[in-house]
Formats: sequence, structure tokens, C-alpha cells
Amino acid sequence: MVGELRKTSALALLLWLTVFGSDVLAQSSQSDSLEQYYEAGEKALAESHYADAQKSYEELRRLAPGTAEVHARLGLIYFQERKFEQAVASLRQALKLKPGLPKLDTLLAMSLSELGRYTEALPGLEKGFQQAADTAVRRRCGLELVRAYTGLQRDNKAVEAALQLNRLYPDDPEVLFQTGKIYGNFAYLTMHKLAQVAPDSVWRHEAAAEAFESEGASESAIPEYQKVLSLDPHRPGIHYRLGRTLLARSEKTKSPEDIREAAKEFKLELEQEPRNANAAYELAEIQRNAGEVEEAQKFFEMALKYYPNFEEAHLGLASVLMFEHKPEQALPHLQKAIALNPDNEVAWYRMLQVERALGNAPEQQKALKEFQRLQRQEASQKAARGLFAPPEVTPQKLDPDAAP
Repeated sequence: MVGELRKTSALALLLWLTVFGSDVLAQSSQSDSLEQYYEAGEKALAESHYADAQKSYEELRRLAPGTAEVHARLGLIYFQERKFEQAVASLRQALKLKPGLPKLDTLLAMSLSELGRYTEALPGLEKGFQQAADTAVRRRCGLELVRAYTGLQRDNKAVEAALQLNRLYPDDPEVLFQTGKIYGNFAYLTMHKLAQVAPDSVWRHEAAAEAFESEGASESAIPEYQKVLSLDPHRPGIHYRLGRTLLARSEKTKSPEDIREAAKEFKLELEQEPRNANAAYELAEIQRNAGEVEEAQKFFEMALKYYPNFEEAHLGLASVLMFEHKPEQALPHLQKAIALNPDNEVAWYRMLQVERALGNAPEQQKALKEFQRLQRQEASQKAARGLFAPPEVTPQKLDPDAAP
């Protein structure tokens, strides 16, 4: 969560820790050096120059490693830089050194939530959402709490938190956007209010873009995503969604230019957020289809590094390894994909190819039977898929010349 939220929460979070400065200085005989680093760090923080603030406070940590407040301040800085792994480590060290430091449990919970560690984050988020006196902090905890409940599939609790968020912040564009995604049946009314209170906001344009995309209206979705980027060039996920929409249009227009533009958008997303496994996968799939197998392998592996249970990435990487005549390396990826989804005909077809290459006749026959069974079911499955929203990533498909 960035953009407008980051600006407001940064100011609020800075206010939490203003009491730490005098404590840091009082605890060391190296007061001159400490004071210089402290003043430089505080000046950089006040100007939102987080990289400079990080350097100053890392020097303070080196000089005063046992000072809890320095670790706490670093945790805040890392949080603002979206270095959440480092933020968690610093905040936990601060709490270890001085368990009574205020507000750090909430900041730690938000950092854990940003890392997807929702079970660990939940107690601190619930406490912060119910008890935080600062409005911006409470709002942020509420948004993260909805995200955590959703990630843990506790949908009823997500709706309860979303309803409370709406009561507390009825005219907040981000809150309206996020709760609209949770409500489902109430989405129309929520998005209608968003358009009323913030017609030119980034949230309104992103909502419109996603709505057009879900309807398959690529021509309408693309300018809305471009408008979002004009308002917030570093907004996470938007380059990815724009790339996906360009890919969808290319299926209709058969335009190589749309595919090239989509690849550019996925690269921009990865420059901004290297952990975006979906963007890495889509870029790899474009490269695989273009015959750029070495680059494709690199990005499939990147996707799996950050998302080990990524079924489609396992299938894509297996295809690349088969192209490179490495069936023994492709096999575990297909086994993993089938374990994740035993009803994927592409997985069984590629397993059939691998077992054939390895000379394993019994397993080849098993794969063939499963592939044929799933082929017979394909018509009914296509009808069922039409009832739901399109997939988040491009599914792997059988090669045009696929045959047992």
C-alpha cells in the first residue's frame, strides 16, 4: 500500500517515535558522533530522504548496538522504504531490547502483513485497528487487517472489518476501493460512492480499469490504467495489469506490437517490484513463445523463487527444460504442478512427453490415460469457466500440434 497512504502514514509514524531522540543521545558517551548522525538522520527523515536516513541510523546502530530506540527508528525507515524483511528484524530487535517501547507491535504487524505472513501479523493488526489513537495508523491497520483476513480465507471477518472501515472513513477513496473488492454483492454501491467523493482520484481510475478488464473491454481498460500511472507512476501492480490488458487485446488483434508493449510493462513492474511473481511469469511466457528459452527460464525461475507453489510457472519451466532436452530436470516441476492441480490437462500432456523421453512406459501410460480423461471433460469445464472472472495469469496451453 503506497501512494497517498504512504504520505499520510509516514507523517503519523514519525510522530510515534519523536521521543526516541533524547534517549539515544543520553545512553552513549560518544555524544558528539551520535548527535551528528542523529541530526542527519532526523533531517533526512523530515525530508522523506529515506536512503540517507538509513545510512545515518545504520551508523548509530553500529555505534550503539544495544540502544533499542535506534533499532526502532531503523525499523520505521526500512518500512517506509518497503524493505519489510529488514523492518521486521529491526523492530523485533528493538522489542527484545526494550519490550515496553510504544507502538512498535503495530508497525511490526504491518510489516509482517506486507510480507504475506498474515498469521503472525493478525494479533498486532487487530489490536492496532481497535485501539490505535492515531487516525492514520488505525486506518492503515484496518486496511492491512482486511488483507490479512482475506489471505487467511476468513472472509466473514474480512467483511466485518471492511464494514467498520467504511463507518470510520466514509469518504476515503482507498478504503472504498478495497472494501468494494471484499463485498462482492455490495460492490456497485461502494464504487458509486467512490466516484462521487473522489471522481479524479487514482482509486476511481483503477476501479474503472479493473471493471473494464474483467468485462474483456481492453480498449477501455488500457487508458484507465494509463491514467492511474500518470497520477501515481510508482503504483504497485499497475504496470502488470496494463501488460495483462495489452496481452488480452493482442489475442483479438493478433498484433505483435501489443505483445512487445506488454513485455515492456512487465519489465517495468519487475523493476519496481522484483517479487511480483505474476509479472515474472508473464514475461517468461512471452519469451518462451518467442523462442527466447534462456531468458524465459530465468524469469520462470524468478517467479518460483518468490511463489514456490505457482502451478503455471512450474508448467512453463518444464516446457523450457524439455525444449533444452532436460526431461530429468522437467520431471519434478511437472510432479509439483500435478500435486497442486491434478485436473490440468496441460500438466498431464507434458508429463506424458517427459515420461516418454525418459523411457518410463508405465508412467507414460498413466499420463496418457489422465490426459485423455481430461480431454473428454474439457467442453464442460470451458462452460463452467465462463461463469467466473478471468484468471490472474495467462494459463499454460497445449501446443497447437499436441497429440499423444
